[in-house]
Amino acid sequence: MSLFGRYLFRQTGAALALILMSLTGITWIALALKQLNIVTTEGQSAWLFVKITMLAVPNLMALIAPIALLIASIHTLNRLNQDSELIVMTASGAPVWRFARPLLVMALLVSVALVLINNFVMPWSMRTIKDLTAQFRTDLISQVIQPGHFSSPEAGLTFHIQNRNEATGQLTGVILHDERDPKQVVSYLAERGEIIKREKDAYLVLMDGHFVRREENGQAPTIGEFDRYFINMNRFEVRGQDETLRARERYFSELAYPDPKDKSYLLEPGKFRSELHERFASALYPIAFVMIVVALIGQAQTTRQGRTQSVVIGFIVASAARIGGFAAMNLLTLKASAIWLVYAIPVLSFLAALALAKWRMTPRLGRLQVVSRLESIAERWRTRPRPAGAARGYGSPRP
Repeated sequence: MSLFGRYLFRQTGAALALILMSLTGITWIALALKQLNIVTTEGQSAWLFVKITMLAVPNLMALIAPIALLIASIHTLNRLNQDSELIVMTASGAPVWRFARPLLVMALLVSVALVLINNFVMPWSMRTIKDLTAQFRTDLISQVIQPGHFSSPEAGLTFHIQNRNEATGQLTGVILHDERDPKQVVSYLAERGEIIKREKDAYLVLMDGHFVRREENGQAPTIGEFDRYFINMNRFEVRGQDETLRARERYFSELAYPDPKDKSYLLEPGKFRSELHERFASALYPIAFVMIVVALIGQAQTTRQGRTQSVVIGFIVASAARIGGFAAMNLLTLKASAIWLVYAIPVLSFLAALALAKWRMTPRLGRLQVVSRLESIAERWRTRPRPAGAARGYGSPRP
């Protein structure tokens, strides 16, 4: 790139970094407030809360990065025009590619980053979040249940402990009431209890207590006494939590070559198809957005000419293209024949913007120049050489 190209690249990169961090930070705060119950109601540590919310950042950045590049490109070209740098470059005869090349290089870098995030970073982060969620649900009693409070980690399941020894982890005054299965409601009361972990399994050991079991058939409740009673904690995982991986949690190879026996793939093959193509089609939008900005805002204008209308139109056109991409992705989930539409929207947006940019930045004669050109043609017509007889006004020359 030329000196001006490197300058424009640095200005756009700085604006992109600032806007991307700002938008990601705002979105992360909204997500953190939504997940605050991990600390407040589920008794987890602040570090686990930060870890889970930070792992969601790659997914947020994949959605925000194209919009951040769009805003950064608009801001940079507007500032260059206000500082008369764009006007000077245009007056010196700089073509449209002088402005578009640095922005397209930046868009290409963003597109490559999106492909890497979508296919590698995002599936890893979402799987890690799922593992952490399963981990703190496994530690349901040792970390979630607070002494002196009735806790309901899910509907129909209630825990209560009188006290917990932080050093040994031993529980006292344990009450467990499970009515998730209406056919069999069980209540456990024990003087003491503790958690024992064996690899991936965790067991709640109740000591010196009794249980009350009530059946749906209306028979008298069954009351039993025990010295030691083992309860598998896996029973208390949230029901309905799918242990299989969703389409967004799959790597590229798992989407491109799914297992024919995979239950998720057999139930929803359209989601696998749309997720696979979304990861690559979304990387085309930064390039299309940059060309839309160059076409509508890249032309130099004086300070008396308002650019607000061009900025608004550019943002609306780019947003409409992206919304159309989401609609095409939903259609692809239903129909495999819509694959061409997923890629056609960003490609056609880029080509249309490229044609508009070349048309707007091609020098055209103004009104005064047209009049001057017509007068020049008329003058040459009057002064053109004519035959001698015609010049004297006779019909034919004399011999």
